Amino acid sequence: MQFLNILWDTLKDILPIAAIIFGFQYLVIRKKIKHLASVLAGFVMVLFGLAFFLLGLEQALFPMGGLMAEQLSSASFLPAIAEGAQRHWSDYYWVYIFAFAIGASTTIAEPSLIAVSIKAGEISGGTINPLMLRIAVALGMAFGITLGSWRIVMGYPLQWFILGAYILVIIQTLRSPRSIIPLAFDSGGVTTSTITVPIIAALGLGLATSIPGRSPILDGFGMIALACLFPIITVMGYAQIAEWQEKRKGIPS
Repeated sequence: MQFLNILWDTLKDILPIAAIIFGFQYLVIRKKIKHLASVLAGFVMVLFGLAFFLLGLEQALFPMGGLMAEQLSSASFLPAIAEGAQRHWSDYYWVYIFAFAIGASTTIAEPSLIAVSIKAGEISGGTINPLMLRIAVALGMAFGITLGSWRIVMGYPLQWFILGAYILVIIQTLRSPRSIIPLAFDSGGVTTSTITVPIIAALGLGLATSIPGRSPILDGFGMIALACLFPIITVMGYAQIAEWQEKRKGIPS
């Protein structure tokens, strides 16, 4: 029954998209769609694929992400402290390790990033290594989620982290190779997609719920914003390092 409800909701979400695409095709462009049967079959597969994915999110990814955060930050798992003493931020080191590992692994497996990296490699004629691009994005994502977890533990305001990250992005944008800038900004966007967002959100909310004095509304959200920003920084950093290495090779010894 739950799957049927999700399937119906997904159908209502897809119908406006289909109406716009077919409306423009037949009313504006006024041409028939080639391989119409294959296109319709693709829409059906998208419908069922999204419905199964959303069902999996509710039954697996969201509960597991929240459960891991609660277990890693519970008093029974953390190092023992004296009664009445406050915990040090370093007591949550397993949370940071988990955040880094899950951020890197989910980003490497992100379908959107795989598609973008392959196309970037093809268009650049092999200048951009798809695997290295994915690793650079994964490291940025992992660092962003780890920093977001530390921010929740400390209870610091999100705006200062966002402001500092944007200042660094602007500086790098002025000094990075022009060809990598659009790809870097796109890489920051594609990382927060189907696989990563549910786990990041569940991790942040679970962590904010488990730590005393934290608000799920004020502290639980914001990790996705950092997860978007730091891949931009690492991709442009990767390009700057590659450019520096190329210049060093060109310098006669």
